[in-house]
Amino acid sequence: MSGTAPLWQIYMKLALAAVFWGGTFISGKLLAAEVAPFTAAFLRFALATLLLLILTRRYFGRLPGINGDDLVPLLLLGLSGVFAYNALFFSGLMWIEASRAAVIIANNPVMIALGAALFYGESLTLKKFVGIGLSVIGAVTVVVRGDLGQILSGGVGWGELMIFGCVLSWTTYSLVGRRVMRHFSPLVAVTYSAAIGTFLLFPFALLEGMSTRLSGISVVAWGHIGYLALFGTVLGFVWYYQGIVRIGSTRAGQFINIVPLTAVCLSILLLGEPLTWSLLVGLMFVSGGLYLTNK
Repeated sequence: MSGTAPLWQIYMKLALAAVFWGGTFISGKLLAAEVAPFTAAFLRFALATLLLLILTRRYFGRLPGINGDDLVPLLLLGLSGVFAYNALFFSGLMWIEASRAAVIIANNPVMIALGAALFYGESLTLKKFVGIGLSVIGAVTVVVRGDLGQILSGGVGWGELMIFGCVLSWTTYSLVGRRVMRHFSPLVAVTYSAAIGTFLLFPFALLEGMSTRLSGISVVAWGHIGYLALFGTVLGFVWYYQGIVRIGSTRAGQFINIVPLTAVCLSILLLGEPLTWSLLVGLMFVSGGLYLTNK
């Protein structure tokens, strides 16, 4: 679907995907205040899977068969990018601000660059190492709110740890996705991963009491679920994977620079979260580090 598209369209899709993902922090924060984490994640991906199946049928007529060699990588996609990421994402947003979570998750491209060097032989220059260092400093500044003593005094809580878990989950999703897309298109790869992740989320959502709480979910919450499913998942994931196929995971990952900028601005405007000096400094370090890492 993206092999013959002009390069500017790929860049535009990656930029829009990043803006959509910036908005997911706002919707996720508001949704986490009303709906339990596994339930929110399941509803998001149940709807997203339905939309993806419709798109796949429209473009390909059916889902391609799965070879034995592709089964484990596809399971890893669903487990990492859907199940683990979203359970940690909604759980973490119950504890910390959306803006702080966004800056932490902005380190995804740094971890992707490291993973690509380890598993795919991509080079790590001195400039990239400096960029990685700056990103880590920025993330730590945001996590401890500018007070390094919080690390020793236990000031880093479960919310921060869960969001760091999101970084590891997304890195796995991105790197394994390169393996999967040797045999599948981006749309099919995302559809399979969403379906598998939805299946894995379902029993945990039931344990949270989803079946008895569905009727109590507000219209506004369903609107956030719809945004997360359509814009944050279907369009965001498919366009991101199209970018990986066309320009590589490292260059595509550079567009995640836009995510924290969007999320911080929206958090201040829509959620009333404060723009503290530690958040601003951390955002600057992370953005500079991401630029050097992916330049």
